[in-house]
Parts: sequence; C-alpha cells; structure tokens
Amino acid sequence: MSKTAGSIIEAVLKKDPHEFEFIQSVQEVVHSLEPVLVKNSQYIHILERLLEPERTIIFRVPWVDDKGETHVNRGFRVQFSQVLGPCRGGLRFHPSMNLSVAKFLGFEQTMKNALSPYKLGGAGGGSDFDPRGKSENEIMRFCQSFMDELYRYLGPDQDLPAEDMGVGPREMGFLFGQYRRLAGHFQGNFTGPKIFWSGSSLRTEATGYGLVFFARLILLEMNKELKGLRCVISGTGKIALHVLEKLLSCGAIPITVSDSKGYLLDEDGFDYVKFSLLRDIKSQQRSLRDYIKSYPRARYFEDSKPWNERCDIAFPCASQNEIGQPEALGLVNSGCRILIEGSNMPCTSQAIDALRKAKVLVAPAKAAGAGGIAVGELELNHEYNLMQWSPEDFETKLQDSMKQTYERSLKHANDYGFLKDSPEALVHGGNICAFLNLAQAMTDQGCV
Repeated sequence: MSKTAGSIIEAVLKKDPHEFEFIQSVQEVVHSLEPVLVKNSQYIHILERLLEPERTIIFRVPWVDDKGETHVNRGFRVQFSQVLGPCRGGLRFHPSMNLSVAKFLGFEQTMKNALSPYKLGGAGGGSDFDPRGKSENEIMRFCQSFMDELYRYLGPDQDLPAEDMGVGPREMGFLFGQYRRLAGHFQGNFTGPKIFWSGSSLRTEATGYGLVFFARLILLEMNKELKGLRCVISGTGKIALHVLEKLLSCGAIPITVSDSKGYLLDEDGFDYVKFSLLRDIKSQQRSLRDYIKSYPRARYFEDSKPWNERCDIAFPCASQNEIGQPEALGLVNSGCRILIEGSNMPCTSQAIDALRKAKVLVAPAKAAGAGGIAVGELELNHEYNLMQWSPEDFETKLQDSMKQTYERSLKHANDYGFLKDSPEALVHGGNICAFLNLAQAMTDQGCV
C-alpha cells in the first residue's frame, strides 16, 4: 500500500480504533483507490472528507414488553452522504448492531448507490433490538418508539429507510405507520412489498434477481451459462430465497441454504416444489431441519457453513464477514470459480486474499447487489407506474440496470490499469467509479 493510502487508513484508525467493521470497509475501498490518488492528489482531501459521515444520529429506544416491564435499546442512523441525492439505506434490528456496523452499512450503501446509474445518497442504521422471540405487540411498540425519535430526520427529500436483517414487511409497516402519524401527512417511500404505502411490490425480488443477472453477465464474458452449474447459497432471508428462485429459472442447481444454526444440503438440488416448502418454513419461522421430514435424502449440518460443498458459484447472502480465510480455502478446494456477494462485505480481508490468490472472481455487493437501487429510483420517479408493470417489463429494466453497472465497473478498472480478467477487476472498478462520481459531486457543490 502506498504512503498516501496508508496515511488515510492510519487517520481513520487513530480516530475510530474500535470500529472494526467500518475500518475494514474503508481499507478495501482505499486499496482500490490507490492508482486514483497517485494520478490526482486532489482526491486525497476529498476522500478524507468523504470518510466522515455527514450526520450520525444515536438515540435511546425505550419500550414496554407484554409483562409491563420497560427495556431500553439503542438506535442508530448514519446519513453518510447526501451529495448525490436523498439517502437510501437499510434499517437492521440485530443484537450485533453498533455504531461501527451502522457506519459500515452507511458507507457501503453510499458507494453502492454512487455506482448505480441513479442519483441517491447513502445511509445505514438500526438498533441492537432483537426481534426474535418477541410478540407482534412488543415489536410494534418497539418500532413506534424507534420512530418517535428518528422521524424528524426522514422524508422523501432527506432519507428513505429500507429493509435489512431483522426488519421485514411487518416492521416496515409499523415504522411507516408511526412516521405517518408523527409527520402528519402520507408521504415518502419506506421500501417494502406493501405497495399501497411503501413503493414497488417488485422491490423484494430486485436484489436477489439482480445478483443472478450479474452472475449471468460474468459467465457470458466467459462464454458460459448458468444452466447445470452447482450453486451454494447462505442465508434464508428474502435475498437468498430470491437468488434461489431465479437460479431455478436459469436452469442452475442450487444445493444449500442456511440459518443462524447451520446449513441445509440437498445434493439433488432444490426445485420449485422444494423452494415452496423452504419459503413456507421461513415464513412460519420453523427450523430448516423440518425440510428433511419431506426430503429425507437432504442433510442439515449444525454449527457449520456451506462453503466446503462442491460448487461452481457461491452466493453469500447472510451477513458481513461470514467467510473467513478457512471458509475461503474451503471454497477454493471445492471448485468454486465465482463468488457473488449478496450481503455487504461477506468476506474478511484474509478471505479476499485467499480467493484472489486462487483466481476466484469476486463480484462485490456494491455492483452485484444494485438491483434494489434500480427499483428504489423508479419508486421516486412518478413517470413510472410500477403497479402496471408486468414481471417481464420489470426484469428487462433490472437486467439493463445490472448491465450498466457491470460495464461501468469494468471500464473504470481498465482505465486505471486493472486487467479485465483479473479476479478483482469488478471490485476495484466498482470502487473507483463510485468514488469518482461522489468526488465530482462534492467538488461541484463546494464540499471540499
């Protein structure tokens, strides 16, 4: 790493030494930007300013459980950058949520939105509240208390929250209802599948489908197709299940899904009937082990991850840093040649190094996960009536958006000396393109 890039990371480490997730995401981006900083030194000062969020909101969230006992959780919203437009980014309810995770999510979303063809800022946040094991009334009271503080920082021209881990259609409904009551009017798009209050009903499919479309673009460059390829997937959230669904329509053979306790392997591959069962198990909050009652040839591996299973393509869709160096080596030894990031930063830096050395092509979430952004922008554009769109129209628009992002990433990688067939070309090209878009906007607006 160059002296300039090293000094930028050193400054972040000095300022926020305990924010491990945020520091990791900064290191990846700064590494990609080294040739940009060498070529034009004015970008050094712009990057230093970009790495400080525009606004960080931390607040307490008191709520009462069904027994009448009061609990207090902590809420976060990091509006990282609005230089390209109103913020858009997820809300995550999970015990691991802290300021570092909120900043990492906000920074990743800022870069992801900047890489897309649309004009959106980036934000991230949530709470250390754990919705698991809570009643619907407890979750509703928590969401209402959470919004009591956050609503003043939201709006269609300011910040538009979306779903993330622990926040689904139910939680978004409770959050929007309280926002509407406090704001005193019905406006804004809280993104979720309930079209009458939160925008496009197609949005839940967009990210998962987009990941598969991105994989197809990579394979097309290699004169290959998805049909017949073995795919391992982690997670059973909406992104993972929509990846599985779209892989089936492309003729691929998805063989795994996972949850917090282990992973499910079906060597015969999932089909549409099995997919329907998985979706029912997930919606009813049952264990993946229940799948084996219907398909006894399948196996469930407790306290394990699916990265040692023989595969051609991996789709990590669970959480950040789910793939460390041992898991990366397992993927390499299992024959994996392409990794499509479904979750933000699913690989540790050591895992990325191992994959790069083995020439496994990594498609970063900033590019491959941009499908949801496309629909999010269309939600804001009143010229589009998404309620009238057919699935075919939706998929055509989504594929066009993913192709633009793919081509833009490769072009910027090539412009700064990264070979097209390099395993990290998409990672570096995506980071460079996003940063240059942000830097130009910051310069134009006098933010430097």
